[in-house]
Amino acid sequence: MADKLTQQIIDALGRVAADPGGLPLFASKTEAGLFPSSAAAKPAAQKCLTDGLLRVARTETKGKTSRELYALTDAGWEFLLAGVNPRQVLEDFVRVLEARRGEVGELLDTAKRMADSLQGLKDAVARVLPQVTAERISFSREPLAVSRETASGSRINGSLAVLDAPAAIDLAAAVLARLADWGTSANAGEDCPLPDLFRGLSARDPRPTIGEFHDCLRQLHAAGSVYLHPWTGPLYALPEPALALLVGHGVAYYASSR
Repeated sequence: MADKLTQQIIDALGRVAADPGGLPLFASKTEAGLFPSSAAAKPAAQKCLTDGLLRVARTETKGKTSRELYALTDAGWEFLLAGVNPRQVLEDFVRVLEARRGEVGELLDTAKRMADSLQGLKDAVARVLPQVTAERISFSREPLAVSRETASGSRINGSLAVLDAPAAIDLAAAVLARLADWGTSANAGEDCPLPDLFRGLSARDPRPTIGEFHDCLRQLHAAGSVYLHPWTGPLYALPEPALALLVGHGVAYYASSR
């Protein structure tokens, strides 16, 4: 009986020696432990605690339950090395190290796959975000541009064709006027962010929708009346993504007069 008890203790100490982070005193259905969860193993576990062969390495909390993880004491090391050949202990360590190395390799592979997946998602977001956050406007297949003369008589430089809707003509004139004011204000030398440009049109009645605003900008850009400048930071950092404008394969976020 004593020999069986001693062997149970040596086996348990060998397991925890190879896992210095600590193990539960008893195994469960899903996790390894120092001793099997059986009545026959309880005397060996109690002797380890009574003789000071084990110490609580740390307490682990999961949800509302907590458990203690045990590691070897100096007395536990002495008991283990006195009961087994040190070479056997080293061989056990080598087997554990090989298993851990395989686990690390799997973790690295998983991390690489996750990184590749995240990059793919980032590329997809770069293509989709500007379209799903802004109102969509249908465009005719015929070329569009802006009248050279607005209803007020103001000239729109560099326009190429004619918009027959007075509201669109007025909006284009208002955009160009706002950009001209921006260029002569304290912001001179800086490109105007599209959110600021859009808010500058808020006094109009009726106030343009984001889609009408984007439609106008595209026409002015195509006509050569304004420059649209890209957002160069990460897309997730866009302050107001709904007002960003997809131009070709880029995301425009600033405008300036030609």
